[in-house]
Amino acid sequence: MNFYKGEIDLAQLKRTPLFNVYQQYGGKTIDFGGWELPVQFSSIKEEHEAVRTKAGLFDVSHMGEIEVKGTESLAYLQKMMTNDVSKLQIGGAQYTAMCYETGGTVDDLLIYKLNHDHYLLVVNASNIEKDFSWLHDHVEGDVKLLNVSEKMAQLALQGPLAVEVLQKLTESVDLSSIGYFKFQEGVNIGGKEALVSRTGYTGEDGFEVYCNSEDAAFLWEAILEAGKEVGVLPCGLGARDTLRFEANLALYGQELSSSISPLEAGIGFAVKLNKEADFIGKEALQQQKEAGVPRKLIGIEMIDRGIPRHGYPVYVGEQVVGEVTTGTQSPTLKRNIGLALVDSVVVTPESELFIEIRGKRLKVKIVPTPFYKREKK
Repeated sequence: MNFYKGEIDLAQLKRTPLFNVYQQYGGKTIDFGGWELPVQFSSIKEEHEAVRTKAGLFDVSHMGEIEVKGTESLAYLQKMMTNDVSKLQIGGAQYTAMCYETGGTVDDLLIYKLNHDHYLLVVNASNIEKDFSWLHDHVEGDVKLLNVSEKMAQLALQGPLAVEVLQKLTESVDLSSIGYFKFQEGVNIGGKEALVSRTGYTGEDGFEVYCNSEDAAFLWEAILEAGKEVGVLPCGLGARDTLRFEANLALYGQELSSSISPLEAGIGFAVKLNKEADFIGKEALQQQKEAGVPRKLIGIEMIDRGIPRHGYPVYVGEQVVGEVTTGTQSPTLKRNIGLALVDSVVVTPESELFIEIRGKRLKVKIVPTPFYKREKK
């Protein structure tokens, strides 16, 4: 995770509706893509462990929300997205990407189908303005776009006890009946109305709760109070990063970018080249697939002592064959592991790989991903 290391002008940073609550929970804030957000409350390891074994609560209100409305919304989204949006049912969510004509990634995002002519897009915080502009530039027909990011807040309750904890606050809905990548609108949580989806970014079961900005602080307090007995912790960006990394979930700006295609980043499952509608970037992605994807994302584990970090070069012999996109000491596995984007032709399962850390070449081995997979009940 690329945390800003220089002098920070805090006055220029954006803040979520929960900013004033961070301090009472011991939140340590940093500049993350122009937002002042908590990197941790207790410790990254403790918060990580809470999500893997119990549950943790994240403020993800910095994420962007864009509504798409109109009778031609589906045709428009089919043109903009790599996934097949026509497969979405009302009450369903879908992971997808938007691409440039070159096949590089504009963003990866979630689409929620609220109605036949009404969708909600959830985009990465650092890309809100860029995404809205890209979407707006390609509008055709009866399609209206609305950036509702400032009106909405988003909380993520993640972990094996998420259902049990959140259910204490609602009698209106049996939360266990909401399937994976499904959602329900108008759920009464502690007297506040929210859209609740069974999605997340940690590799665990859990929910993302979308509410009005003014209700965010109330719901944050209510959820933590409901989870107090079982050890639910407030969690920051540090644990969010180690959790998503262990589960091999891509982070825009590291595994994905304008110069990295979804196929290279390993999210080819969200690219439907055979869907009926053409989409922006299809031709470039088709060529990549037919010729062989030039780069691939692999899992690596240190053999020599050291921790792989974002941007460290990867070598085969004297040749630089790629670089580390994310790396850390895994809190769950207690091993020094990483993801690296490498040359598909040069790097094979038998390749002897090294990464350069502070001028030294250290040996790594290729390992399968995801590094962590939860046991499903």
